[in-house]
Amino acid sequence: MRLSVTCKSIFSILILFICFSASGVQGQNQDETLHYQSLQHALFSAGQLSGLSGPQNVTWIDGGERYSYMIQDPETRTTEIRAYNPTDQSDELILNTSGLTFPDSDRQFEFRSFQWSADFRYLVFQSNFSPIYRYSGTADYYYYSIEDESLDLIAGAAFTAELSPDGRKVAYHRDGEMFVFDLESGEETQLTFDSEENLYNGRFGWVYEEEFGLVQAWKWSNDSRYIAYWQSDEDHVERFVSTDYEGSYPEYTDIPYPKVGSENPVVNIGVIDTETGENRWMDLDIGDGLIPRIYWTSNDGELAVVWMNRQQNQLQLHFHDATNGSGEMVMEEKSDAGWIDVYDFFAGIDDYFFFPENRDEFLWISDRNGYKHLYRYSYSGDLMNQVTDGDWEVTNVFAVNSDKERIYYESTEESPLERHLYSIRFDGSGKNKYTETAGRHSISMGPDGKYFIDTWSNVETPTQVELRTTENGGDQLEMLVANERVKQYIEEYNYSPRELFSFTTEDGQELDGYMIRPPDFDPEHAHPLIMMIYGGPSSQGVYNQFETNAWVQYLAQEGFVIANVNNRGSGGYGRDFEKVVYENLGEWETYDVVQTAKYLGSYDWVDQERMAIRGHSYGGYVAALSMVLHPGVFQVGLVGAPVTDWRLYDTIYTERYMGLLEENEENYTNSSVMEHARNFTGNMLVAHSSMDENVHIQNTMQMLTAFTNAGKDIDVRIYPPGAHGVAYNQQSYLLLHQVYTRYLNRHLK
Repeated sequence: MRLSVTCKSIFSILILFICFSASGVQGQNQDETLHYQSLQHALFSAGQLSGLSGPQNVTWIDGGERYSYMIQDPETRTTEIRAYNPTDQSDELILNTSGLTFPDSDRQFEFRSFQWSADFRYLVFQSNFSPIYRYSGTADYYYYSIEDESLDLIAGAAFTAELSPDGRKVAYHRDGEMFVFDLESGEETQLTFDSEENLYNGRFGWVYEEEFGLVQAWKWSNDSRYIAYWQSDEDHVERFVSTDYEGSYPEYTDIPYPKVGSENPVVNIGVIDTETGENRWMDLDIGDGLIPRIYWTSNDGELAVVWMNRQQNQLQLHFHDATNGSGEMVMEEKSDAGWIDVYDFFAGIDDYFFFPENRDEFLWISDRNGYKHLYRYSYSGDLMNQVTDGDWEVTNVFAVNSDKERIYYESTEESPLERHLYSIRFDGSGKNKYTETAGRHSISMGPDGKYFIDTWSNVETPTQVELRTTENGGDQLEMLVANERVKQYIEEYNYSPRELFSFTTEDGQELDGYMIRPPDFDPEHAHPLIMMIYGGPSSQGVYNQFETNAWVQYLAQEGFVIANVNNRGSGGYGRDFEKVVYENLGEWETYDVVQTAKYLGSYDWVDQERMAIRGHSYGGYVAALSMVLHPGVFQVGLVGAPVTDWRLYDTIYTERYMGLLEENEENYTNSSVMEHARNFTGNMLVAHSSMDENVHIQNTMQMLTAFTNAGKDIDVRIYPPGAHGVAYNQQSYLLLHQVYTRYLNRHLK
């Protein structure tokens, strides 16, 4: 359950607004800054604040010496794929879809994504995508020959597909089985044959995909000979049924969904030899545990398998021989402080293990010393050295260059509110910093670490996109996007920037927050306050980053003060700050949010009698729980798609943070909103979708029953066709925010 993914569908809706022009809006006079005329005007002007974001769908090619990118024409619906060389600034056209049609059709070719072959002779396209879960779905896969400009179908209705490292074959999953397609011969070969209903070779079920952040359940070996894959058996997993209530007799969606305490999918790891067709199972005693990751090491035919116990506070790394399945444990880690991470969705890093080329050693990110740092191990499992160290965290790794023995990584060394790019040698020496401007930097880098695209902003500066090099200390090669139009826009409109602040809670914990004040702020006037929060484990809501939320700008214009805080449980501040919430979700998050509201309420310009809290997903949980654990602090709660009792959520996410139900039942009970329903005071509006396959509407319905039984009235809005984002199209998005805004005005003004 993640805010960024929660907003994914809403973001796609907002894309529709980006081209809306603010020109022609009448202000009070030409010398005054302009006001949004309505909420609709503000929301439909969202793109004016976010601005341009630089090259789209960047893929680094030629080992990092060039990058390819896409240009789309929204009017003609054509796409160009181009390749840019930072050394000589040459820009080569690779493909223009104008005039390119689907095979045996006159329909213009369109695609969702693409891959390069290793020899850059072919492109493999994903097209005609049909979603299944939030991330995954089936699609048709085509390959395009750059040499003769031909387009051919590889596979229809495949779940995932990927080129082999040598670029000669494409493997894919379809209908429960694995296949491989030879680009030279055009022949398809089926590789597995034993799938059944709810048993897949090379595909995850819902809970693995959602909570371990992977869609593709298989991996090519480095030499393109083997494919390692997960076999997932969900036949025994209990199912959850939902509907959007359309038609006379609604159709129901039926998904295997393991809730806390129930059985997880059973997984096994197999390896296919694509040359012989032989299939081997790895010798693993998985038990009731989980397999969140697999990797190919630098040795031919050697597979690394990560095993974790069910509650994810014990990790083992095993190396297996792909030819016979035998293996041994190389490393083990146990944590008394809380869960062990293998990836971080919020930081955008998929893996915490790295296996450099041509070396019998691997790198691992661990918080064992209190902060997430890089450690270097030999293949025998011996710790060679700790690579990074300090009271700060490594948050991402962008490139590992074996030849230079250098790691290019992102960290919080400057501040937990910022992200900067560094490099360091494998032995921990020779650290370099490449980003100097204060703010949150996001990096796209080639595998050799030579060139990178730096996308950054801070509270004063809208998104800037620069092409840079790590040579000569990080020189800028080209300014790709300066967003001068955004700078002009915020001068013309009543823009309110983020203001960063810090304070100390009553129990002595320093917290970072930001607030946004009305553009015509009057310190002699008491303003209503809205706490906009998410607050889930490892997430972070407060950065030194440009504010682009158009709804927030509208609310500020209407006289509200908006604030957020990095509560305990947030990432970026070290293990103790993050994992204090372990086995006790909700207590510290709500305490810190309330402390922030009280701190801001101590100023004369915030009205303590007119404060609201708004959150979605985990934020919806924190919003609802805050109102029953700390009644009277917030007069209004806007609650979107909330978990209301962790016993209603999935096994892998919940048991990672709350432990096993039978070992922690008291805290499971105390963390439930329903347990404290009798304490509720104020006004609460809950919005949810009946087709939310992530946080089921069951959570809202059980909360509604608990409040009713306690004699407490709340307001509920159901948007049946929506998913976890509630809104499902442009009109529903606008209506949802109109409902939220009217509710705030009704009860706080």
